[in-house]
Amino acid sequence: MTAAIAAWGMTMALAGCGSSGGSGDVTLKLVAADYGTNSENSSEKYWSALATAFESKNPGIKVDVNVRPWKTVDSDVATMVEENRAPDIAQVGSYANYVKKGKLYTADEVLSVPTQANFLAQLAEAGKVNRLHYGLPFVASTRLLFYNKKLFDQAGLEAPKDWDDIQSNAEALKATGVTTPFALPLGSEEAQGETLMWLLSGGGGYTDTADGSYNIDSQQNIKTFQWLQKELVGKGLTGPVAPGKLDRAMAFKAFTSGQVGMLNGHPSLMAEAAKQGIKVGMVPLPGVNGTAKASMGVADWMMAFKQNGNRTAIGKFLDFVYDDKNVMSFAGQYDLLPVTHSANEAMAADPQYADLRKFLNALPTSELIPYGKNSWASVSESFKKNIGKAVEPGASPSNVLGGIARDAAAAEAAE
Repeated sequence: MTAAIAAWGMTMALAGCGSSGGSGDVTLKLVAADYGTNSENSSEKYWSALATAFESKNPGIKVDVNVRPWKTVDSDVATMVEENRAPDIAQVGSYANYVKKGKLYTADEVLSVPTQANFLAQLAEAGKVNRLHYGLPFVASTRLLFYNKKLFDQAGLEAPKDWDDIQSNAEALKATGVTTPFALPLGSEEAQGETLMWLLSGGGGYTDTADGSYNIDSQQNIKTFQWLQKELVGKGLTGPVAPGKLDRAMAFKAFTSGQVGMLNGHPSLMAEAAKQGIKVGMVPLPGVNGTAKASMGVADWMMAFKQNGNRTAIGKFLDFVYDDKNVMSFAGQYDLLPVTHSANEAMAADPQYADLRKFLNALPTSELIPYGKNSWASVSESFKKNIGKAVEPGASPSNVLGGIARDAAAAEAAE
């Protein structure tokens, strides 16, 4: 069935083949996030090449590529929409806040049947609001605990299996002079992701499994942050920068320079560490008494805006984007996971992606951020602004989580 879907998808992608160039009858505006770390690996190169290839097969459709930094791309798109100049397609971190406003096409309205059917079911489900599919998963990743093998060997340590191991290993690393035994980035860049990893490892999460409502200040979540505050931060095991001031990029850079013993990481950190000669060990996220119940799964999203009325052209371009060759090219370049069945199977079978198999294996049981909630964008901002305070000396994790929970309740009520 997968082979049939892939073959059908290829047929659809090639159906518009024609002479090179294009008349410019339709110009699609694409805004995309930059996954690169410098000008050499900027995502601009990928999207520009993809647009050129698409235009050569689809005379009459041009694609205007606008790649923005990750830190601003969501707010940039929000501003464009507010100013009534929405792009035709946006590739960003969230989508649901545009659904209620009626700004987006559904997947049914823009994608061919084979393309839509090829998405991994878990990710497609996360792209739905009120059972309608709006958010198109673009790439995915899962999280593992990374550790510096050299520093562990010097301290005579083995990979941690539970929270007690994390704490005792961090103590041992500190005793050998490691600057940051465990990096805990709860700064504004990615605090909502780091938080969910710890909540899952503590047996909690953002939402109630029964009805999907927010469950932010549950007793399990409070206990998780009490442990972090007391056993890691309070014992000086999280380095010289306070967690609330530590962004993920800063933590990753410190890890790849050999200053960090452990941290939670995603696939692209693996490649960056290798470039810097850091030998990395990776294990599933440790929980209170063993491996966590679930890893955190992350998806980035494509969405198609109605404003310019270019539904047919948008659909042709998106079918081209999700061709296996293109999906594998982007995911492979940035050490991310593809979001389609056929591309996942191809990656799992390809020896050159062997280092990603641990992440692929974690994807089926991963738990995603509640992307489908219209309120999530504002709740995420509350986490970014406030969660770092929960581990400060003398702070009350219960009060901090309670404040975020109230923000979430207000955001839900506003919807």
